[in-house]
Amino acid sequence: MLIPNLYSIKKSETIDDFNFNIQIELNPKHEIFDGHFPNNPIMPGVCMIQIIKELTELFISQKLYLSKVSNVKFMAIINPFTHSVLDLNLNIMNNGEEVKVKNSSFFESTNALKFSAVFKILE
Repeated sequence: MLIPNLYSIKKSETIDDFNFNIQIELNPKHEIFDGHFPNNPIMPGVCMIQIIKELTELFISQKLYLSKVSNVKFMAIINPFTHSVLDLNLNIMNNGEEVKVKNSSFFESTNALKFSAVFKILE
C-alpha cells in the first residue's frame, strides 16, 4: 500500500474472471485529509486512482504502472467523514502485457468516479 492506513478492504467479491466488486472504508482521520483540504476534507482523485491500481494488482497478483488514462470523471465529492464507505466495481482485462481496467466508484447510490485506464505489467 503506497499510502498506509488510508483505507481498508471491508468486502471483496469476484463476480467472474473479469469483474470484481470491492467495498473499502476510508480512514477519515488520515493525515492526507489535513491538507486536502483543511476543515473541508475531500478524497484526492490521485489517491482514488492509486487505490484502483492497488486493488487491480491484488486481483491479478502482478505489479503494475499506469500507462494511459482514457477516461476519468470525478462526478461527486468524496468526503471521508460523511461517506467513508465506497463500493468499487472493477472490470479487468489482462492480456499478459497490459491490463485494461474500467471502474465505477460509488458511495451509497451516488456514482463518484468513472475511470478507464491501461496499466503495463512490471516484470
